Amino acid sequence: MEKNTWVEEFAGSVVVCDPEGIILEMNEKAVKTFQKSGGAELIGSNLLDCHPEPSRSKLIELMEQRRTNMYTIEKNGVKKFIYQSPWYLKGEYRGFLEMVLEVPAILPHFIRDAS
Repeated sequence: MEKNTWVEEFAGSVVVCDPEGIILEMNEKAVKTFQKSGGAELIGSNLLDCHPEPSRSKLIELMEQRRTNMYTIEKNGVKKFIYQSPWYLKGEYRGFLEMVLEVPAILPHFIRDAS
């Protein structure tokens, strides 16, 4: 798979896998985030092996049903937004991706009506 250069220095962590869960790509932020687990050496391994239960079963379900999942976590005092979603190429399901963005503890929210 050809690397997408725009995402390499993206501020959030991006991990892309194929339909079976094999990690195809990790951007620089993801490699640093998962350094203790192997960093770039994780490419080619199965991301399901990186998730303990019940996260593993939840991820399998999301991948099988090709559903998007979003939530926030806080770890070591840093709040993060997690976005997990199927990805497609020319309409064909190609796998799953996870983006992780650090967010402030209090995130501004704006309501923008069409009027």
